[in-house]
Amino acid sequence: MKAVVCTKYGETADVVELRQIPEPNAGPNEVLIEVHAASVNPVDFKIQQGALKAIRKLDFPFVMGFDVSGVVVAVGAGVQQFKVGDEVFSRVGAAYMGTFAEFVKVDEKYVTGKPSNISHQEAAALPLVALTTWQVLVTTANVQPGQRVLIHAGAGGIGSIAIQIAKALGATVIATTSSKNVAMVKALGADQVIDYKAQAFEEVAKDIDVVYETLGGENQVKSFRVLRPGGILVSIVGIPSSAWAREEGLPAYMGWLFDLLNWKNRRLARRQQARFASVLLQPEGSKLAIIAAMVASGKIHAVIDRVFPIEQTKDALLYIQSGRATGKIVISVK
Repeated sequence: MKAVVCTKYGETADVVELRQIPEPNAGPNEVLIEVHAASVNPVDFKIQQGALKAIRKLDFPFVMGFDVSGVVVAVGAGVQQFKVGDEVFSRVGAAYMGTFAEFVKVDEKYVTGKPSNISHQEAAALPLVALTTWQVLVTTANVQPGQRVLIHAGAGGIGSIAIQIAKALGATVIATTSSKNVAMVKALGADQVIDYKAQAFEEVAKDIDVVYETLGGENQVKSFRVLRPGGILVSIVGIPSSAWAREEGLPAYMGWLFDLLNWKNRRLARRQQARFASVLLQPEGSKLAIIAAMVASGKIHAVIDRVFPIEQTKDALLYIQSGRATGKIVISVK
């Protein structure tokens, strides 16, 4: 089968190749998915560049990609939820990375049925960004109707779905974006849009209950200033939490190290009488089923910037690194 592999850590142009490799087989509790579409996320090129090698060891060459939509073509022993012919989508678990390929196997616990009202390309654009947002806004921040939620980079892959989910939860949404994307972000449902090229968001946004921090660095430092007492800043960039380290089975010292490295964020939160949390996605098919229901009911939809054929996956990875994308970048496989 055709698959996009990373041959060693390095820059995309040098280490990403399209190869012919053997087709995987479904083992116990696994389904084999014929991939119709996948999508690109920043984590893909970060892994490829070696940015996460301290916490995730990989053998080369490895097939890239985490998001997938396709059709079940085989099921392993013990599979209960799916049968051959089912249309499904998934953010596969770390052990099953490899969706930039014609086929991928994955434990059924990471899979759910694809909404019938959208295409495979639209479905592939959703899993990672929607599941991450659900974990941030619902599991971690417990967003309630009427709360004020600040979402950074509202036109990006994460931001474009986060605005919609926050609105579906009943929040008042404030989003940052560049001048050219103000109208798009308003159309997604943002109640207030801050053009960061014209205004300093920390001087405009006030009494925020939840900050969804997607950029890190100085932007994150400034974001603490807009929180109301009792509010929370949830970051999906930077240093993971000790809780995540425990869930991933990392050595105990790694959790201690993560807590030590996050001391500045906790201090900044305390100054505001607020809280800080760091989230790295834990994929779950049951949570993705909630997202599927929201899509089926029309509450949320995928925002796609460009679609690349699998033969041009390297170009897709370079495009996401350019920072020019609005919405998601999708790989068409079938």
